[in-house]
Amino acid sequence: MSATAVKVKVWDISTRLFHWLLLLLFAGLWLTAEQGEMQWHQVLAYCLLILIIFRLLWGFIGSDTARFTAFVVPPSKALAYLTANPKPRSLGHNPLGGYMVLLMLGLLLIQLVSGLFSTDEVFTEGPLFSLVDESVALGLTWLHKTNFNILLVCAAVHVLAVFIYWFNGENLIKPMLTGYKELSEQLTSSNIPKMKSTLMALILLAVLALPVWFYLLKPVLDYI
Repeated sequence: MSATAVKVKVWDISTRLFHWLLLLLFAGLWLTAEQGEMQWHQVLAYCLLILIIFRLLWGFIGSDTARFTAFVVPPSKALAYLTANPKPRSLGHNPLGGYMVLLMLGLLLIQLVSGLFSTDEVFTEGPLFSLVDESVALGLTWLHKTNFNILLVCAAVHVLAVFIYWFNGENLIKPMLTGYKELSEQLTSSNIPKMKSTLMALILLAVLALPVWFYLLKPVLDYI
């Protein structure tokens, strides 16, 4: 680290845990679907539902770098970042990363909503399957399966981008583990992102988890 570098906390523990838990849940959902363990697939999906709703709300009330306003920029700025050489360092997500966050959250929401109406046409149905016609349910089941393949492609692109940045001298993995980035410029106190408390995140998570537990998770676990 150079003499002018400064170590800045850019990711709170809530955002970091979301990132890694999302990875684990995504892998678990793929594995349970491949093995036909649909009850456990539902359990993991409901856990993912809690996680995604939390992240959406955290994007409005969370730490500075977790807020959508911090990384969602006009397309012109994203294009300028794409063509810049060298690319400027960002405190949190860079403009392209911000769009990837939005894309992944959108696709995950589609996956979760379509899964609520889906059926494996054998034993397992989503909790809202009975609310729609069979043709609609089958269409949403197709969407659920197809969208998952799109999610796999996006995940692969994300991993590839991380390695590209790594080879170009910017390690994006370490800050998501430690919470800190080492920046070459000296930041003023007004530029250092403010972190929201972990207690606030835990309270929000508990409020979201309780109804999902009683209405969705517990019935499936009791059946298993």
